[in-house]
Amino acid sequence: MKSPIITIMFFFLSFVYSQEDISKSYFPKTEEKVDKMPPKENVWIFIMAGQSNMAGRARISPSDTIPNSRVITINKNNEWVYAKEPLHFYEPEKAGLDCGLSFGNELAKRTRDHITIALIPCAVGGSSAKQWLNDQIHRDVKLLSNFKEKVDLAKQYGTIKGILWHQGESDAVPSALPAYKERLPQLFKIFRDYIENPDMIIMAANLGLFASEYDQIRWDAINAVINLMPYKDRKLYPVSSQGLTDKGDKLHFDANSQRELGKRFALTYISVLSRKK
Repeated sequence: MKSPIITIMFFFLSFVYSQEDISKSYFPKTEEKVDKMPPKENVWIFIMAGQSNMAGRARISPSDTIPNSRVITINKNNEWVYAKEPLHFYEPEKAGLDCGLSFGNELAKRTRDHITIALIPCAVGGSSAKQWLNDQIHRDVKLLSNFKEKVDLAKQYGTIKGILWHQGESDAVPSALPAYKERLPQLFKIFRDYIENPDMIIMAANLGLFASEYDQIRWDAINAVINLMPYKDRKLYPVSSQGLTDKGDKLHFDANSQRELGKRFALTYISVLSRKK
């Protein structure tokens, strides 16, 4: 006869593994490659950078894998494919829903039919601003070099219109927090210098408002840095995380929140365009 402890452990492990299977059950089984790229002047490119909440950790549903003929991305071989979640491929064992496809779909709805939205995934979970600045290898990705490689690729096919940024949890620690207000502007300057556009639009989303009481104080400090940056950087646009919820770990956005965050990025960009008219 099995002991109660062994029985409980058996059911616990069965539950964990079943949840892992469920979380990936809707991953797309096939890629649809883009046979012919649109004219370069009609391709709007957006780079997704930061750490895990930009890379995506939420559960994917069938609706997240329905391609849009006007929203494309790259695969791990730098080939253009129609976008399906998950977009990020650097950490396949951790991959989940990010905000990219939602952003692309919303922006496509609000732009002319001849415009194609191209998404370039560059986010790597757990990466800090210091690691990005120092071009460190993190989880097998050389962060800044990878960004530059993707910029070089993107420029061949379209115009880089903006950067979607979500990062800061790794810097919300006593050893890194004081320097964040200097490191983040430095990093954004490097991004713009390499893209060769000092006015490149960068949209930076706030960290979630669902951390533990101990962590939220530090997360709020990160958000304060982001929200105050427009006073010195007029092309930096904070994106609110108000009302967004976590997936139960007090760290990562859940699926509905990722979809909502993508829409908020898109509406922020549309708002920027309307100011230019």
